[in-house]
Formats: sequence, structure tokens, C-alpha cells
Amino acid sequence: MTQSRLPFYLIVAALVVTGLATAWARHVEMELPFTPGERRPVWLIEARVDFIATGDEVLVSLDLPDTPPGFRLHTEHATSPGYGFSVIEQAGDRRGEWSKRDAQGPQTLYYKAQLIADVPDRERDEDTSEGRAESPQPKDVFWEEPQRTAAEQLLSQAVETSSTPESLTRELIKRLNNASGDQNASLLLEETDNRSELLEKLLNQAEIPARQVMGLRLEDARRRQTLTPMVETYNGEQWVLFNSQTGAQGVPDNLVLWHRGGQSLLDVTGGTRSGVSFSMIRQTAPAEDLAVAQFADSTFALLGVQQLPIEEQSMFKLLFLLPLGALVVVFMRVMVGLKTSGTFMPVLISLAFLQTSLLPGLISFVSVVALGLMMRSYLSRLNLLLVARIATIVVLVIFLISVLSLVGYQMGFNTGMTITFFPMIIIAWTIERMSILWEEEGPHEVLIQGGGSLLVAVFAYLLMSLPLASHLSFNFPELNLVLLALIMLMGQYTGYKLSELRRFRAMGLDDARGSDS
Repeated sequence: MTQSRLPFYLIVAALVVTGLATAWARHVEMELPFTPGERRPVWLIEARVDFIATGDEVLVSLDLPDTPPGFRLHTEHATSPGYGFSVIEQAGDRRGEWSKRDAQGPQTLYYKAQLIADVPDRERDEDTSEGRAESPQPKDVFWEEPQRTAAEQLLSQAVETSSTPESLTRELIKRLNNASGDQNASLLLEETDNRSELLEKLLNQAEIPARQVMGLRLEDARRRQTLTPMVETYNGEQWVLFNSQTGAQGVPDNLVLWHRGGQSLLDVTGGTRSGVSFSMIRQTAPAEDLAVAQFADSTFALLGVQQLPIEEQSMFKLLFLLPLGALVVVFMRVMVGLKTSGTFMPVLISLAFLQTSLLPGLISFVSVVALGLMMRSYLSRLNLLLVARIATIVVLVIFLISVLSLVGYQMGFNTGMTITFFPMIIIAWTIERMSILWEEEGPHEVLIQGGGSLLVAVFAYLLMSLPLASHLSFNFPELNLVLLALIMLMGQYTGYKLSELRRFRAMGLDDARGSDS
């Protein structure tokens, strides 16, 4: 009774699905790229605070961005010699505070932040973070006459031609822009230069929650820029941003919402004539480094090797390439039918090639094995036991590698020292196996298996040295489950090998001739 292969194929399918699904989840969760060398734009923004200290205690408080729509805060720091600095978070508002016991004369403080453009998942035209917790309420508005009457009449006209908070906001902006033809709008604009503040008061009087925001327009290599005042309106579900000058709705791609409601942008105690300006520059950074730094607390990051010390990371980077080399060995032996000296010795040789580079590694390996075979032929005359003979070969291989390395170094070949990356025990055992094979099967079989081992090692090296292979195996180690599934599938293959087709070709030609006759 033949055993059903269904459980086997289910296991293989489960390995493939698990590996691919986990890799995709890691890519989405941590934003790790699937290709090496990918870079992402990073904006370096510098806020400069200038003021005149009066000689008393100084306390400077600047509103800081937290999670502006479309961007994520990557790093931040302050450079202010002689000042203490700390970031204070209170009621969802982040402020940077500088303090000093006493200061006199002109003072300059700097705050620098790196912002990452959050392109894939952002919703630039809305913000629902505050709307989910508790719906905001309109603010109380106080007017003096005749501004009160003008505001009521302007609102009544705008309400008649609108139906939603967004449409009412747009109608008010239109009427304020057409102040020359509207006496009410003209009267209100005469009392204030801040159109965003006026629009906020009008919307709150209409029982629509509104607040002022300050946005920074990002332009590469710009200096001494100021924030642009804008207005956000709450439509019952989310905050919607409006340009109080043009009426444009939504957050532009090049705008960072630096200050949103709450306290004032800048407070200075112990100083006068204060002001803040901004400079910015666009940079690029490796997407892999940004992902690891941004999502250090993610579950995938905790299960990854990026949190380990650099030395351990380097070790795992090589270990995660072993399944790929094993796949090459299985394919070459099972599917092609190539003979090798040892099952997985070519994988270890290919790992050594990664350290030495291909050509110096080949020369070093062939030299050591050839000299080792010469020494082994002499040891066979001493009739040593197997364990003692292999131990002797190990010691001789160590001396041999040391001599070759020192000679190469003295001759000016820097690659001479890289020979030490080859596994000593594996080389010793390879010499022993080839020596026995020489005695039993002759030099022809030694050349076939030795050449096959080197050929497989070269193929494995070429595949393992690809930047894509190194990147995927290190950042997505779960993809090795897919390689495991492929190895298991090839393990079930029982058909002809590619190397056997030539042997059976003659039989096919004889059958064809017989049928012709």
C-alpha cells in the first residue's frame, strides 16, 4: 500500500505560505525594503530661536512637532551651549524647554529634527487622531461693536450658500478675499492682520470647532523661513486643513504642520525681542537603517537580529546564507547528478570564498589540498590509526596554512592571510577522503569529485554573493522556510539526472537506427 503524499505537500505548502506571509508582514510593519540599496528622503529642519536676554533667569519654550500628517519624527536634538534642554510632553503637546540661571545680551538657540516622509500610508488631507477620543467643542468668541454685527451678517450670508463645515469655510474665505465688494468683510479685516485668526473666530461663532495651525513649507536649501498660519476645521469626524488665503483644502505634500492649537508657538521668560526662524535641507538615508531605527520596539524587530551587537550580526549574516548554499548543493547533486567530495563541504568552501574572494580562494584551497595530499601519501606508510592520522593531518594543515599565509604576506600579497578563513577540520577530512579515494578508485575519480566540489562551491558563492541574496536572507530570515520547502521537494525527485541523459542518448540512437532498418 503506497503512502499518500498529501501530508508532505501540505507541509511544503505551509512552509512556503508561512515564509512569504511573514516576510510580507515584516515588510509592511517595519517598512523594510525587499531590494538592497533603497534610500528614502529625509528632511533636516533647524529651528533657530533668537532673543535678547535681560540678565535674569531664562526659560524658553518652543512648540515641537510630534506626528505631523505625512511625516514621522526620526531624530531630534538641541545645540545650545550653556543651556539645559528637555522635551516636555503634556496633554498631547510637545514642547522643548531651554533653561539657564542667568544670561545677558543676544542669545541663539537651535533645535534640529529629522523628518521622514511617510509616503505609503499617509492621509494628507485629514487627521482623525483627536476626533476618536473626544469631539472638540467650539470656543467662546467675543466681539466688539460694530465687528459683532459685521461678523453676524457675514456668517448669515455664507451659511445660506453652504451646507457643510467645509463648504462654509470655503465661502468665508471667498468673501474675505473679496473684501472690496463686501463691507462686512472689509470692516473685519481692518481690525486684524491675521486672516487665520479672523477665520477661526468666525467658524467658532458658527458653532463649528476650528483652530489655528502653523505650517512649514519644505523647500530644499532654504534659510530663515517662517511658519505659514492656516486653519483647521472639525467636520464631526476629523480635522480638515484650509489655506486661509487661497481656500485650498488638505495638507500639501511639502507642508509640515509644526504647531497646532494649544499654547503659543514660542514663549520666552527673561528675554525680549524673541523670534523663531527655520532652515531646511533635503537628504537621503538608507531605508533599511531608517526602518530599524524607527521600529525598534516592533515585534518583528525584537525577533530579528538587528538588535544584536555588530559582531553577532556579522556571524548571523553568514549563517543565514547557508540554506541558500545547501539548496545549490541539493540541486547539483539530485537534479544534475554532479559528484562532490562530501555532502555539504562545498557550502563551507563557498562561505570561505565570501571572505577571501573567488580567485584567491580557489588558488589557496587547491594549493593546500594538493600539498596535503602529498603529506598524506607519506603518512600512509606509517600505518597510523584513522583518528591519529586525521589529527596529524589537522596539525599539518595548520602549519601549512600558517606558512603559506606568512610567505604570501612577506611577498606583498595581502590575500595571503585570507587563507585562514578555510575550515581546518573540513580541509583535513577532505584530504583524508581524497587520499583514500585515490588509493581505491584512482586519480580520475579524485579529479571528478574534487572538481565537482569546487564547481558547486563556485556556483554557491556566485549566488550567495549577490547583494539581493544577502539582503533578503539577513532582513527576512523567514524566507529560508521557502528554501527548506524547495529542498524537500527536490528530495522527493526520483527521475533521471541531467548528467544521465548523455548516457541514455546512445540507447535512443540505437533504437532509432533499428527502427529505420
